[in-house]
Amino acid sequence: MLLVHGLGSNWRTWQTILDPLAAERAVVAIDLPGFGKSPPLDGEVSLRTLASAVARFLHEHDLCGADAVGSSMGARLVLELARRGQVLGTVVSLGPGGFWAGREHLAYQVSLCLSMRLARGLHAAMPALVAHAWARTLLLARFSAQGRRLSPALVLEEMRSYAVAKSFDLMLEDVVRGSPLEGADVGTLAKPVVIGWGRLDKVCLPRQAARAQAQFPDARLHWFECCGHYPHWDQPEETARLILDTTAD
Repeated sequence: MLLVHGLGSNWRTWQTILDPLAAERAVVAIDLPGFGKSPPLDGEVSLRTLASAVARFLHEHDLCGADAVGSSMGARLVLELARRGQVLGTVVSLGPGGFWAGREHLAYQVSLCLSMRLARGLHAAMPALVAHAWARTLLLARFSAQGRRLSPALVLEEMRSYAVAKSFDLMLEDVVRGSPLEGADVGTLAKPVVIGWGRLDKVCLPRQAARAQAQFPDARLHWFECCGHYPHWDQPEETARLILDTTAD
């Protein structure tokens, strides 16, 4: 099972659900190029080239056909690979970006830009800040409906990742203003696809879920109650169970 993080993050964002997944599956959690410890791509940096880089990784490591779970930008990326076909198995896409209309993309852009600036501006003070539940709530107000419950270590890792991500700016520009996400017509998806959405998502607004399902009509939509943009943070037990049930052979 392949885990693909969101914009600015790294593989450690999945630590809330790694144990239950790894208990039943062989899990590969990656740092996308330009994030975490992976070097940036040479040349164009876009969702298209990131998807191609992941496809190459799967081919090189004999992992084609692996089930995949993506979050936010990573959720959009695994949908793109599912649309291309012959690379992934079953796909679970959690809060995918790109299904906006009008000026809705600004919610995504503002959320990510604000988090990046906070992470960079408060870098020295961040270890002390995340020790407080109120600070975790404020720092992740756009992403999590349960921020105070998250561990200080997870929040610190996420903020540090935003601060140092080499491809953050280029990818944000592409996700917001690049080519629109292509869908998959009825009957063209070789494997099951589930799209998960938090009812309280302030980054990718819940009304965008209907557009996602319209573009991927064979996908099943799953709603997470009392949940923001990251279901694996706010509803980890439900998220792990959804992933395991969806990918069960």
